[in-house]
Amino acid sequence: MTDRAILHVDMDAFYASVEQRDDPSLRGRPVIVGGRHRGVVLAASYEVRPFGVRSAMPMAHALRLAPRDVVVVRPRFEAYVAASERLHEIFSSVTDLIEPLSLDEAFLDVTGSRALFGEPEAIARTLRQRIRDELHLPASAGVAPVKFVAKIGSDLAKPDGLRVVRPGEARSFLAPLSVARLWGVGPATHQRLAALGLATIDDIARRDRDELARSLGPLGAHLHDLAHGIDPRPVTPDRDAKSIGAEDTFGEDLSTRDELLPHLHAQALRVARRLRRSGRVARGVVLKLKTHDFELRTRRTTLRAATDDGQTLYDAVAALLSREDELGALVPMRLAGVSAVLLEAPTVQPGLFDADARRATKLNGALDAIANRFGVGAVRPADVLDTDRGTLRDEVLRRDR
Repeated sequence: MTDRAILHVDMDAFYASVEQRDDPSLRGRPVIVGGRHRGVVLAASYEVRPFGVRSAMPMAHALRLAPRDVVVVRPRFEAYVAASERLHEIFSSVTDLIEPLSLDEAFLDVTGSRALFGEPEAIARTLRQRIRDELHLPASAGVAPVKFVAKIGSDLAKPDGLRVVRPGEARSFLAPLSVARLWGVGPATHQRLAALGLATIDDIARRDRDELARSLGPLGAHLHDLAHGIDPRPVTPDRDAKSIGAEDTFGEDLSTRDELLPHLHAQALRVARRLRRSGRVARGVVLKLKTHDFELRTRRTTLRAATDDGQTLYDAVAALLSREDELGALVPMRLAGVSAVLLEAPTVQPGLFDADARRATKLNGALDAIANRFGVGAVRPADVLDTDRGTLRDEVLRRDR
């Protein structure tokens, strides 16, 4: 039986790298992507990370840590989406088994790609070189027989590196790493493991599996498996996924319906493109919101008919947002997202008996063709332009002290 070959490809400081690519004056300088005066850090360039600045950090704290010459850039989500779309086209050139995790990272199963493209390490090197040549952006990659180990490999390869863990090497590769690297280990579990004398992954691997299960319940057996490099989960492409979603964390909290709607529109269009690429339609839509104080809210609705049309998804999610507003529940939001759920294969030619649906199908086909040739940002609704606020020059802020 052929060993699985899984790649995890992760762009390095993605938002910040895009800004440095598009504005040569930022290259080699400490850059933070986020809100002007408050909110969170969305991305930190590698030049600013030695000062302790990290993504998801409050901007005020980041600015206290950052050097005097730091540059703060407001996010341009459409620029990041355009780069992400091109990135996934590059992925698609070697396999159709792609599991997107976010705009800037994905798992790829290249087990069946060896005959055409060579060994997994060669495929990873080729992908990273194409990303460098075509997108002018750095990417790190991990190669392993399982997802969990590939993800750790890419983490350890950063920045702009490659880590290969061959079959039979997972146990020794994982052994010296902290238990915090294991999926499912948060701060509370980390403390519980420390109380049991478990500091490294090797410590867990050496413990009896049943003993760990008695101490930690099902999590104990799960962690023991991971410590031995056992992770049977498949790479799940969009066509097999239970939902397809897109979300953005904002540099500054958005307080009104009018501020949120352009982002939701852009997200609905992204989700619809992924639906069409996967040959799926959705019967439900979910609105996800995270408030300024980290309360997570989800609202869901069922559609009259299954669809892969972005405008239909947007209309549904806008209605969900209106209900929040009407109830007086709309407060400053730090994150918003749109997900398509209840996915299925189309059972009838779209728009066969519905003139509006037929027009939407033709329009979407034309827009997809334009996006494929000229990039996802070539044509977009006017309101979505608001998600890119101003020119790059307008949004670059030199720090004053």
